[in-house]
Amino acid sequence: MRQVDLVPDTRANSSPDWGALMAAAQGGDASAYRRLLGQIQPWLRRYYARRLPPSMVDDAVQDLMLVVHEKRHTYDPARPFEPWLAAIARYKWIDRLRAMKAAPTHTLDEDIAVADHEASVTSAYMLEKLLDLLKPPQALVIRLVKLQGFSIEEAASRSGQTASLVKVNIHRGLSRLGALVRSRSDVG
Repeated sequence: MRQVDLVPDTRANSSPDWGALMAAAQGGDASAYRRLLGQIQPWLRRYYARRLPPSMVDDAVQDLMLVVHEKRHTYDPARPFEPWLAAIARYKWIDRLRAMKAAPTHTLDEDIAVADHEASVTSAYMLEKLLDLLKPPQALVIRLVKLQGFSIEEAASRSGQTASLVKVNIHRGLSRLGALVRSRSDVG
């Protein structure tokens, strides 16, 4: 593994040195400590994103932030901060890899149960057939407001109707749909 991967590159960072921030934090400067944690977090995210599955990155970063907090008294201000941080990150990464190896794996059965979607597909098809029996402006605003969740004002803007006309078309369209369903036992 290349050295660049293990030690944070802070040269491009115009903010104060992380070591100086940690030394100030050890002296009781809470502001310096908050700045330090805020500055190391993106580097930790990149570090773990290259080494762990995406679902584990946030947890790994948070775990390391806790370790930095718990072990901050072990940092020696006379030494560089970046290698200290990189070493802790590497050990925590190795711990994660060991935990992943120890985690039980399950083989998938060949016969994976799949939910039956026939009822919902049939219902959606029948609803579209019923909406096709309405006047187009009524069907359009019912789709927009009742099926897609747009507000009356949004539906008015999208359909070119006034808000009052949208309300009227929804009311009339739903009444007509109710009458159609009651009058026919099999629509379609």
